[in-house]
Amino acid sequence: MTEMELYQQWLDFATEDDDLQKELQEIAGDNAAISDRFYRDLEFGTGGLRGVIGAGTYRMNIYTVRRATQGLANYVNSTFEKPSVAISYDSRIKSDVFARAAAEVLAANNIHVYIYKQLMPTPMLSYAVRALHCSAGIMVTASHNPAKYNGYKAYGSDGCQMTIEAADAVLAQINALDMFHDVKHSDFDQALEKGIISYTPQSVIDGYYSDVLKQSLNPDLCEKSGLKIVYTPLNGTGNKPVRHILSQIGIKDVTVVPEQENPDGNFTTCPYPNPEIREALNLGLELCKKVKPDLLLATDPDADRVGIAVPDGDDYALFTGNEVGALLLEYICSQRTEKGTMPNNPVCVKTIVTTDICNAIAKAYGVKVIEVLTGFKFIGEQIGLLEEKGEEDRYIFGFEESYGYLAGSYVRDKDAVVASMLICEMAAYYRTKGISMIEARKQMYKKYGVYVHSQHSFTFEGESGMIKMQEIMTNLRENHPTEIDGLKVIQFDDYQTSISKDLKTGKTSDINLPKSNVLAFMLENNAKVIIRPSGTEPKIKAYYTVTADTNEEASIKEKSLDDAFSKMILA
Repeated sequence: MTEMELYQQWLDFATEDDDLQKELQEIAGDNAAISDRFYRDLEFGTGGLRGVIGAGTYRMNIYTVRRATQGLANYVNSTFEKPSVAISYDSRIKSDVFARAAAEVLAANNIHVYIYKQLMPTPMLSYAVRALHCSAGIMVTASHNPAKYNGYKAYGSDGCQMTIEAADAVLAQINALDMFHDVKHSDFDQALEKGIISYTPQSVIDGYYSDVLKQSLNPDLCEKSGLKIVYTPLNGTGNKPVRHILSQIGIKDVTVVPEQENPDGNFTTCPYPNPEIREALNLGLELCKKVKPDLLLATDPDADRVGIAVPDGDDYALFTGNEVGALLLEYICSQRTEKGTMPNNPVCVKTIVTTDICNAIAKAYGVKVIEVLTGFKFIGEQIGLLEEKGEEDRYIFGFEESYGYLAGSYVRDKDAVVASMLICEMAAYYRTKGISMIEARKQMYKKYGVYVHSQHSFTFEGESGMIKMQEIMTNLRENHPTEIDGLKVIQFDDYQTSISKDLKTGKTSDINLPKSNVLAFMLENNAKVIIRPSGTEPKIKAYYTVTADTNEEASIKEKSLDDAFSKMILA
């Protein structure tokens, strides 16, 4: 169908949602607005769905959610006997509506649904899939995106986000469906009464909390430490779980940012509810000036990421995801070594864009580092491979630079709840030693060297933006630079072709990872640039690495590298 034919079809059939009908009426005669909503389908990839909430095939709404879920239902029914699916949702606009819509489709396809009674974090969805032995899982969230977005993460039976192969199989099913005529759905309340939909039992929630607490390394330390916390859930799902766990480990002095305490999908106090961005933490930082805590914690709306700020003189300093992850790895390794709980042949897993200081820390403690593609599902996959051999206890920690961390194998996605617990425990440990978090970071850099990493996202909205992103990646792939910011490119890795090329010798070697649209430029002086298009947002992301003797020198190098590469991208 043409875009105008699709638009007319939606006027005729998308009648169950008054908001959608109002939007469709408002854009009548606006060809650009119609085209933007109907020029393509909202793509189902390994991250599921994600898009702006609204009317059209390229928007998040009950019809795109139903169609995707029908495709998932067809896949699950063809793959599993007596299939079941777990569902959770966050605080975003229409998250509860989309979760119910998905449940209604699954129920109509005779698939048992377990859905949480109230909003719950992403890691608790992963946990439910595993605890209830489900065939798949759905988490309705757009993570840390602005309020206008929502999304839908699909999980496999292992509790990981779906593999590329499974996502492709679901996509094939989705593509064969007509939006309005091929999708089954039932009434939620009737399905609940019949028992085809069930609420997730309290035992699953209790089991999750129990398994989080098992990751504690110094369970009696926090209560005695006098640690004081300011916490913001950024109007998301973390409020109850994080506060529950902190209370369980003895941290009672927790002040919650009042404007960001309760669920609110409009995110009126932080347009980007992302703990990576200082603006999202502004209210928390203002409260810190009054409360004077040892630590500011901030979790994103679906509570799979956590950011921190710590006292630094009269101000509070934000730590990067790389710094927190590296400090946690050092803390876990040192404490498990000291207590004799380090497993044989321990494993740490990190993504290719995550700090290389991990390699130095791991070497010091005899830990093997496994590098994977960007996306926490690849970290979860490695835990699964260990589990198949009965060796999941070898996994001690995994993280990615974008504020995602996981200790323990009880879930297969990043978990801000366990990360919040371990961060507080780490801060309490250093506090009892008379060491601030700032000083702990200094000691780490003194021991292993200064590594500075940063990320720059280049946004390209709409259809024209999609074309521009493709052009940029193609040009860098086919005409890759030989120097960036005056530094020679000594190695070029193309993860799409799985070829690594040594530019000094001209020799090539294979990259033994799944194919992915990622390019990496290794530069002189241990500098690095990695670039990839986001799989869920209209962005190209560049990741920079520099090393130096001091933070000041490294910061100067990083800014210079970013400026030079940005000019190349935007030329």
